[in-house]
Order: sequence, then C-alpha cells, then structure tokens
Amino acid sequence: MSVPETVDQVLLTAAVVVIIVAGAGLLTRIWRGPSMLDRALSLDVCAALIIAGLGAKSAFARDPFYFPVMLVLAFLGFTGSVGIARFIAVRDRPPGRPRADGTKRTGRETP
Repeated sequence: MSVPETVDQVLLTAAVVVIIVAGAGLLTRIWRGPSMLDRALSLDVCAALIIAGLGAKSAFARDPFYFPVMLVLAFLGFTGSVGIARFIAVRDRPPGRPRADGTKRTGRETP
C-alpha cells in the first residue's frame, strides 16, 4: 500500500467518524427539541448526513453509482425543508398579525 492510498484511507475513515458523531448529535437534537423548528432543521441535516455518507462510500469504493441517488436525496431534502418551513410559518403566525392590506386579524377567521 502506497502513501497516497494510506492517506486516502485515513481521511475517509476520519470523514466517516465525523459523520457518525454528527449523526449522534443530530439524534439528540431530534429527541430533545425543544421546538418543532429544531426538529425540522435536524431532519434536514439528517438528509445532508445521509448524502455525505453516500459520498464517503462512493469515494471509498471509487464507484460513481451513488451520485444520482445523492442528487435525488438533495432535491427531496430541499423540498421537504421548504414544505416544513412553510407549514411551521403558517401554524406559528400570531393571530393579531396585520394583513397585507393593513387590517388586523381577530384570530377567529381562517387565514
């Protein structure tokens, strides 16, 4: 085994260790919260960690098979994050917030 291959193995092992440690912290954030926005952000980071893990696996095997899978996961993670953010933004809007036309909501009508 030559020196560049050894360096590659060490760097890939370090990357996988960092991904695993980040995953443990991520699970803690999902479990403890404290808010729904924290949990939603953690699920977005989870998608990024899965993509990073697949990238490390591809680099280790020197196989580009997972690149399209990583692209699809990135797209799904982005759209999921935007959807969750819009849901939380609508749900957490205070009832007295003014409308675009300048009138105030009373909290009884639907938005």
